[in-house]
Formats: sequence, structure tokens, C-alpha cells
Amino acid sequence: MDIRALRYAVTLAEELHFGRAAQRHYISPQPFGRHIQRLERELGTQLFARTSRRVALTPEGERLIAEARALLGTVDSLTEQNRRRTDDEKLLTLGVLGFGLAERWTDLTAAVHGHDPKIAFSYAELDLADQYEAVRSHRVDVGIVQYVGPVDGLVFEHALTMPRVVVVPARSPLADADRLTEADLSDSPWLPTALAHPALEVWSGPAAGGSHSRGALRNPAAIPGAVATTGRIALHAEAAGRFYPHPDVRFVPLDGPPLEIAVATRATDDRHAIAAVRHATRLLDRVP
Repeated sequence: MDIRALRYAVTLAEELHFGRAAQRHYISPQPFGRHIQRLERELGTQLFARTSRRVALTPEGERLIAEARALLGTVDSLTEQNRRRTDDEKLLTLGVLGFGLAERWTDLTAAVHGHDPKIAFSYAELDLADQYEAVRSHRVDVGIVQYVGPVDGLVFEHALTMPRVVVVPARSPLADADRLTEADLSDSPWLPTALAHPALEVWSGPAAGGSHSRGALRNPAAIPGAVATTGRIALHAEAAGRFYPHPDVRFVPLDGPPLEIAVATRATDDRHAIAAVRHATRLLDRVP
């Protein structure tokens, strides 16, 4: 049976006018009417009573149109499920913390599309507190995050390493230093920033104080402005000076462990597109 003819019949039952019903399907009334007649012959019953002045459903037509609506609903649902399943295989929600991969975005996307050019990304912003949970909870498929060690349920592919810096007010005596150590900062007040994992407290050192307070900053892009406003100092990565420049702060190199950026995915996610992202990230890590 022609599914298209069933759709025509349902539309005619709604409009009870051949011209208007045909118009909704962008065809002329004559071929539209022939489809209805053919359907009635196949079903062996008259669905519509026609006169020169009106169109009406027959009792048998009312019953069959109700069944046709249910059938078309099932067909549409299956079609949509299949479309979404196919799209889901190719469209990934990419969660990004701060500047993400810095200058390496093009390298990653080129490597992914070299594996499968049909893979596409939608963007979601991650913050310092939810960067891991967003991936684990399925809010995003892939996360560009800070790596500090294993996290339950996640697989990490190392992407790049960069030195850390301390963001200081431009008027601070620290702003003129070529390089600083944590000891140099012992008397300076730190801006509280949120942390997503206990291991981040070790990496952050003295900057970890206040990380669980209500006012802790969650957005890396907001840190330079907050430093300029409060006069406090904050920890960041070397690329912050390029991506978040601010006239009233300085980004001073700081001794200590560098920032490791990784691509995080769920350990249970075995989709083709996820495998492509993991493979592309490994390629990225091999290229300086």
C-alpha cells in the first residue's frame, strides 16, 4: 500500500475539499484525486462520499482514516527514530572549558574529518566545576577539559601541555617579575575559583583556598576581569594571555606543574564518531 496515498487520504479527511488538500501536498487536484481513487480500489471500499458541492467521510472511511492516522504515526515515529539514531552517530555535542584547545582547534577538526567528514559538532560551554560531570551525565558527548588524573567513568586522550601563569593586577609589584614561584605569592590574596576534582586542589596549590565557597569563579574567561576588579591574584594557563587579554592585569609565568589539556569521553561510549575523536586526539598529541 502506498504510504503517500494514506497521507493524502488523511489530509482530505481534514480538509474535506480536494483543492485545499491537494494544495497542502503541492500537487494539482486531478492527480491527487486519482491517488484517492486508487487507494479506495485497493481497500475495496469507498472512503469519501463526493457530490458536486461537498466531500464527506463515509462510516467506513471514518474507521479506516483513524487506523491510517495511527499507522502513519508509527511510520513517522520509526522514521524519526532512525534519523535521530543516524544523526546521533555523526553529531556530537562538544563541551569546551575556557579556550579549549587554544590554537589547535583546526588540527583536531581536520583530523576528525580526515577519519569521517560527516562528523559534526555542536558547542556547549563547560565550567571549572562541572567539566567532568557534564560528560559523565551525558550533557555533552566530548569534553575539552583539564586533566589531573583518572576520573571514574571517563577516558582521557592527552591533547596538549602548557605552562601555568599567575594573573596579577597590573599595579601589583608582582606584575614586573619575569617569573614567580609559589613562595613569592605567599602574602597575596587569591581569587577563589571552583574545582571539579580533589586532584585539582593539588595542582592549584595555594590557589585552591575558597574553591568550595559560593562565590568561587566557574568561568575561566572571567578570571582576568575578576583579578582587575578585586585586586586578588589567580591561577591560569599560559594561553589565557592571548585569549583573555585585559589591560589591567599581567600574566606572569609561574613555577609548578603545567596545565594538561585532554579530550574526555565516556568509557562506555563505543560509537564510531567517538572512536574517531579519540583517534584524532592521539594524532594531535603526536604533532608538536
